[in-house]
Amino acid sequence: MDGLTTKQKIVEAALQTLKDEGFAGTSARAIARRGDFNQALIFYHFGTLNDLLLAALDATSAARMQRYETELMEAGTLEDKLKVATDLYREDLASGHITVVSEMIAGSLSRPDLGPEIVARLEPWVEFAERMIAGALAGSFLESLIDPKALAGAVVAMYLGVDLLSHLDGDRSRAEELFAMVERIAPMAMMLRG
Repeated sequence: MDGLTTKQKIVEAALQTLKDEGFAGTSARAIARRGDFNQALIFYHFGTLNDLLLAALDATSAARMQRYETELMEAGTLEDKLKVATDLYREDLASGHITVVSEMIAGSLSRPDLGPEIVARLEPWVEFAERMIAGALAGSFLESLIDPKALAGAVVAMYLGVDLLSHLDGDRSRAEELFAMVERIAPMAMMLRG
C-alpha cells in the first residue's frame, strides 16, 4: 500500500476486510488491524464506520465502472459486448468486487440507514445498463417494444441475484450457465435486431 494516502490505505483495508471477513466481521478494530494503523484514524478521516464502508463501496464501484465503460464502449457488435460483459463479470468475481457489494447489501439488513445509500450507489449501474441496452436496441424493431430502463433494472437485479446465490452456496455454475446461454442466443439477438 506504499504511495497511497492515509485515507486510501484505510479504504483499501476496509475493502480487504469486507472481502475476507464479511460485513459482520468488518469492525473498526478489524480494519485497523488489517491496515496496521490506529482505529482512531477511521473516525478522524470518515466520521463513522458506515461512512468508511460506503467510501469503500464507492472506490470499488468507481474502478469497476471505469473498466466497464472503457471495455464495453470499445466492443463493436452485440456479441462482442456480451462476451466483454461476461469477462468483466468474471473479473468482478475474482477481484472481490461482487463480494463487497453483496456484503454491503447483507449488512444493510441490520443497519437500515445503509439501505438508501446502497440503492443510490447502484443507480449509476442501472443508468449505465440502460444506456447499453438503448444503444443495442437503437434502429431495431425491438426499440419500440422494450423499455431500456425497465430491462436495465432487471439486468442489475439479475446480476446481484446470481451473485448472491453463488455467494451463499459457493456454486459459480449458475453464472457460467447464464453466460453460456447468452452466448448461444447472441446470434439470434443480432438477427432480431436487424
